[in-house]
Amino acid sequence: MNEMLALLNQHPTLLAMWGALALHWLLPVPASIHPLHTWQQIAVQLALRVNKDTDTPRQRTLSGLLAWSLMWMTVLILLIAFYQLVWFDSLFHLVLLWVALGWKESHRFSQTFIQAYSREDKSVCREQLALALNRKTDNLSLLGLGKACAETQLLSYGRQVAAVLFWFAMAGGFGAILYRLAVSLARSWSPSRSQYQYFGLPAVRILAALDIVPLRLLAVVVSLGKNSQAAFRGLREQGENWQLPGPGWLLTATGHKLQLALGGPAIYDTTKLERPRLGGRIAPAALHLSQIDRLLQQRLWCWVAAQSLMMFLMGSLL
Repeated sequence: MNEMLALLNQHPTLLAMWGALALHWLLPVPASIHPLHTWQQIAVQLALRVNKDTDTPRQRTLSGLLAWSLMWMTVLILLIAFYQLVWFDSLFHLVLLWVALGWKESHRFSQTFIQAYSREDKSVCREQLALALNRKTDNLSLLGLGKACAETQLLSYGRQVAAVLFWFAMAGGFGAILYRLAVSLARSWSPSRSQYQYFGLPAVRILAALDIVPLRLLAVVVSLGKNSQAAFRGLREQGENWQLPGPGWLLTATGHKLQLALGGPAIYDTTKLERPRLGGRIAPAALHLSQIDRLLQQRLWCWVAAQSLMMFLMGSLL
């Protein structure tokens, strides 16, 4: 036992990751008091002041980049300042990862939606999706609700768990929380809303760059096992069709693996966008949404195990 504790003490980053995961599942940060909620409110208020309708598209794009830099760099400077006062590095990184993780939140959304969807309760389903998406959900049919939920499940688990853990491995708690802040800014200033059509472009492009590696790795992990040939064939044929490279791979891999029809037209504000159709031909039902949740849960624990092993080996070599 003492040897095991001594071994863990030699790998403080790995210990912090598992501590944050345990704390997150036992005591997740409530959404009402989550720092990211306050962050999004500040982002919206900042955009109201600097995103002017009278500016040219180029000026609004530049304003979006400067606003993104201001908010992101402010948090980075504050984190560096607080870090100077920390006595235990591992505890500091543990807390940051705990705040950044959204695993239980994603699972709770998935379970709540599936229960309502199995009852064909459109009002509850639309309400749940309205909180998670920038899309108009009032007129979505059951088919549209199922497809929207499947996409939300995949991106929620991908960004709030896999990508957070990936950036934690790359840059500790700093990387995890700063990545989640980038996700929040891209959501708050989504170009799918007409007022952020140009202002939000830098936020989305930066997030797309941060997403490429972790979401594509998760897509490969999801593809393994049953129907792996169909999943990898789908990645070759459709992986680059989606607007964003990271999410596109994840949606394509899951769609082909489970033969589910994903993507297709979507209404943002009052504009109907023709998005690429990905995956198979089966319309997602409650059973398929449960399969997605179970599949992602299993693969994320495999991700945790593989990342733990890599962090352990890297820590032993350094």
